[in-house]
Parts: sequence; structure tokens; C-alpha cells
Amino acid sequence: MDNSFFSLKQMNSFGVCVYSKQLLTIQNYKDLAELSALKSDNLFVLGEGSNTLFIDEQAPTIIHIMLKGIQVKELTDAYQVTVAAGENWHQLVDYCVKNKMYGLENLALIPGSVGAAPVQNIGAYGVEFADFCQSVTWYDFSTASENNFTKEECRFSYRSSIFKQQLKGKGIITKVTLLLPKVWQANLSYAGLGELPKKVSAAQVMAKVIALRKSKLPDPKSLPNAGSFFKNPIISQQEFNCLSEKYCSIPHYLQDDGRVKIAAAWLIDQAGLKGKRLGKVGVHINQALVLVNYQNGSGKDLLNLARYVQDKVFKKFTLKIEPEVRLISSTGEKTIEELEHG
Repeated sequence: MDNSFFSLKQMNSFGVCVYSKQLLTIQNYKDLAELSALKSDNLFVLGEGSNTLFIDEQAPTIIHIMLKGIQVKELTDAYQVTVAAGENWHQLVDYCVKNKMYGLENLALIPGSVGAAPVQNIGAYGVEFADFCQSVTWYDFSTASENNFTKEECRFSYRSSIFKQQLKGKGIITKVTLLLPKVWQANLSYAGLGELPKKVSAAQVMAKVIALRKSKLPDPKSLPNAGSFFKNPIISQQEFNCLSEKYCSIPHYLQDDGRVKIAAAWLIDQAGLKGKRLGKVGVHINQALVLVNYQNGSGKDLLNLARYVQDKVFKKFTLKIEPEVRLISSTGEKTIEELEHG
């Protein structure tokens, strides 16, 4: 365990300058033993930093997950794929498609590690991580032992899970187990995929998803960002009816529970914020859902921009959009409400 300061600038896709006094790299299961002495209220588990905004110059203790490995077990009607948390998510999707294990292709090119996928319940183009999750293996700091959470026990919801809520800061994900059915059917329900032929292959779906993502989202390596910054708000049918009377063209998606998901990008765009810049940071000129660090802005600069966007959208639509990106202060992960109230 080192006592010097570690730069995390290359470990977060926003490219903000931030330092940590402690950086623990977990490369094997023996390294997990070091974690039992840590205080869970002042640490953060970091994968590839693609969904993280460090808002202070100093970060809490960082646990960097580098566990590797993929194991495949063929079952009667599915492939059981167990993946270590430090593997890259997109590389996993590519590996599965190339090895004729289909289902994850709609989730191609989502940045980040496999261990981060269940925390956020990542999703794109009509598919979520939860759709293929069998279990998640969790290392509990307090007991220094691993537990398996079934899909139901993970309490997945839109961009959330038990790991982001009740278990936040109490342990780390070490691996996930996915079930990919042998009988595959392309999911072309999302806008942009409907133009593909009905007899499309999984590789073709994956290629289309990659092309769509590249056309909409800037590459963090050339323009620092964390992809979609805000979640799409989900409102009641009554609220939607009121909203649609005034804005008849508002993009929306009916949910299984009867509520309605609204496109946050459309809300931000209609608020006149696409391309808006505040100093060194701004809203991307082509995709309103993406906040960009143009000129080495700080985490505080990006947080202020996020609040500005929230405020403008609320004033126009009386809807509050919440960050999808995780906000990390010097004392650990915070919600935007916690930051506002000190």
C-alpha cells in the first residue's frame, strides 16, 4: 500500500486532473485481503473510469479492478459465460459474437469494464445487462468473503442495482455470470436498427450498433467525455399526457409498468443547450446528452455545467433530469442532491 499521490488523469474518460493518496490495484484474489482494513465511507471502486466524474482535486481511496479471465460452459439450451470484473465490456461482446454466442451485440461499444456493467445495469438499443445476467459475484468487505447474487437479488432497474444503492461502498464485484440462449433472435426494436433485414446476423447487428454509436457519440480519446451524462426521465402516464399536449412530437417509450420514458437528449436540445459552452466545458454540438471537457476543465466545471443543464430543462419542462454518470468527491460517491446540500 503506497502513501504517495497517484494521478488519475489517465484513468477517467473526462480527463480531469485528480489525485488519490491510495491506489490499490486488484490483480488477483490474494489482493482482496488488503481491502478488509479500508473504511467503506471513503473509497471508490474504479474500472475504466468511463462513467465517472471526479469533482474534487483529490479523490478518495481508489480500488482499481484488474481481475481477468473468461470461462464458457455449454449447457443444453444456453452458453454460461463467467467473466472477471476487470475485463473490457466491448471486448467481451466481440468475443461472444465471434464465438457464436449471441445476445450482447446490441450492447457493443459501451465503454467500461465488465464489473461496472451490473452496477449501472448498462443498456442500449433495447437491451439491458439484466436481460442476460444469471448471477453476480460480490466480495463483501465486512466478512472478507464472496457471495453470489442471483439476477433477482441484484434488484436491477433502469440504470441501477443493489450494488449502486444498498451495497454502495460495502464491497466489490469480482465476476459476473451470463446466460446466452442458443436460440437467438435479433432485437431490432430500437430506432436505427429497424432498417436491417429480418434475416440479419448477430455480427451485422453489432456492426450497425457500432456505426450508430460512433455517429452519435464523440470518441473520449479525442474529445474527453463519459457518453450519456443524464438518464432518461421516467414519468407517469398522466404527466406525459400533460406534456404531450404542449409538445406533441416528444420522443417517448412506454414502460412495462405503464409509465413513460422521455428522451433526455430531446429535452436538452429543446432547451436550446446543444453546443452550449461554459468556459472550458460544454454540451456536445451533435449530441445533447453528452457533456464534453474541451480544454482541460475541472470536475467542478463539469458539475456546474450539469447543474446548469438541469436547471434549464426544469424551467422549460418542469422535469428534473438526473445524472447517469457517477459523481465522486474527495470523500466518496455522492448524489447531486447530497452535493447541493453540503
